[in-house]
Amino acid sequence: MKRTSFIDGARIAAGGLKDFASGLSTPTLRLGVTGLARAGKTVFITALVHALLNQTRLPLFDAQAQGRITRAYLEPQPDDDLPRFAYEDHVARLTAKERTWPESTRRISQLRLTLDYTPQGLIARSFGRDRLHVDIVDYPGEWLLDLPLLNLSYAQWSAETVASSRRKPRDALARDWHGLLSSLDPLGSANEHDAVKAAELFTAYLARCRGGDVSLSALPPGRFLMPGDLAGSPLLTFAALDVAPDADFPRGSLGALMARRYDSYVAKIVRPFFFGHFARLDRQIVLVDALSALNAGPDAVRDLQKALTDVLASFRQGANSWASTFFGHRIDRILFAAAKADLIHHSSHDRLEAILELIVKDAAARAEFSGAEIDIAALAAIRATREATIRQKGEDLACIAGIPEKGETIGGETFNGETEAAIFPGDLPANPEEALRGGLEGALHFVKFRPPLTAGRSFPHIRLDRALEFLLGDRFS
Repeated sequence: MKRTSFIDGARIAAGGLKDFASGLSTPTLRLGVTGLARAGKTVFITALVHALLNQTRLPLFDAQAQGRITRAYLEPQPDDDLPRFAYEDHVARLTAKERTWPESTRRISQLRLTLDYTPQGLIARSFGRDRLHVDIVDYPGEWLLDLPLLNLSYAQWSAETVASSRRKPRDALARDWHGLLSSLDPLGSANEHDAVKAAELFTAYLARCRGGDVSLSALPPGRFLMPGDLAGSPLLTFAALDVAPDADFPRGSLGALMARRYDSYVAKIVRPFFFGHFARLDRQIVLVDALSALNAGPDAVRDLQKALTDVLASFRQGANSWASTFFGHRIDRILFAAAKADLIHHSSHDRLEAILELIVKDAAARAEFSGAEIDIAALAAIRATREATIRQKGEDLACIAGIPEKGETIGGETFNGETEAAIFPGDLPANPEEALRGGLEGALHFVKFRPPLTAGRSFPHIRLDRALEFLLGDRFS
């Protein structure tokens, strides 16, 4: 972080020492999996674990392709205060007769996957097999967007939030909240009714920003959109006020009440997440639903770009050394993955990667400067479509085919969830700059498809093996 206190540094060191001690007997790699809304985090983890447990053919994941991973199995997760990732439940939903996608990530969870393998080097092989624990930490991307709050006072956050809400397309979505905001006096006496009403309208504004027609991404505080057990608590009963970034509030004022609750949110929700879990990660994959942002227009793309840049500024990234072993790991490899690549033809995959690379260009440059390795990939952890060609008006169209979910409508036809359909999803531009300038709004056609029928086989995928090689491959030498 930009301003890490002595106490915060001690917390990071404590976590590093804990991980160092637990890894003395068996090396451990902590892999963080996150993504912004609707990016497919749960599906990615389920597919990754399923592929390794079932020895799926993964040509680009060298250790598995060479047959050096001899056994993969699940063990109890190391952190007793974290729920277990419900892997078996998710597989059951994907393979049941009805075949439904798992529910979205709503809380942090963890799963330990242990891999026995044969080392690659001649000397290492002479000592027999080796073992690696992969601790997968799954957390909502909305929580990731809260990390920049660690460096912002309430007044600074308020000023930024209100200013951004007055720019298009947010201004129209914030109309109700703005109406109340204009009537509130930050220096006036605190009133609980005003605080509750402001929080309700502010939360409704954030929810509208996340809607599919605008698909905005930079929407902190993240727990407002997934409150869980915190719903209705004072920790979520605050909102931004129209104040200057250096504003000061007298005791007993509405501004002081909001500032106190904001500070409590950061201290009791954001900070424990960062120091208890996030600061202990070794590797990170950030899944991005870039296609939805492109389809929503340039405002959504710029908002996604800002969100990813803000997030990367909060990562403890860089090359690890002997010192980081004792004083907290750094994230030394970050994979940005454009998810749902099965919704477009393979001829557009390189273009999708180029667009995502441009979106994260500034953030990635900062990470690479710190010594972290960065990769960009278009992937589908579970591929729900196949490719097809349809001839229309004398022209061959590169399409995708699959079974749309029940209720999906295409060209005026509503599907029953059993019939296959071929869709022309549209083409991405060869020049990624064109995509960021806009013009694709409504030009891409996305349909929700049912999971593929596997009949007990491995899940089909796009570049899952490439992702595994980048995130884990160097640990099997």
